[in-house]
Amino acid sequence: MTGLKVGPIFYGIGTGSFLHCFFSNIAYHLEGNRWGNIYPTLMNKLYKGNLPNGDINKAKKELEEIKERFKMIMPDQVIWDIENPEQRPPWGDKIAERITNLSNYFYTSDGKDLFDVLFTSFETALKVKKDVSITSL
Repeated sequence: MTGLKVGPIFYGIGTGSFLHCFFSNIAYHLEGNRWGNIYPTLMNKLYKGNLPNGDINKAKKELEEIKERFKMIMPDQVIWDIENPEQRPPWGDKIAERITNLSNYFYTSDGKDLFDVLFTSFETALKVKKDVSITSL
């Protein structure tokens, strides 16, 4: 299980490949296939393992913009891996009816919206003055 760690608190996400899929879609669809070009805080700090507490407000702004821009991208445009954009997710086109675009496409293994989990971890980190790290259990 891969997730976000804030001090002793762990926010589960799912597999590492699922989280990579989320970031791959940001780079592919929103950054012109240039990883970290537009969203350096999320793509070059959080994705690489650690988001310093001092950068969390920047990361929140980036994430808000990503969520808005993802509303314009339909589910059939999702990619699984930026290294192989033709590869489809393991579940193919079998997605819930509630999924209408990429802003509501990504759900954790326990059914939570990934954007909500990210925002919650950021808020928690600000309150307890800790970094956010990507961790695998």
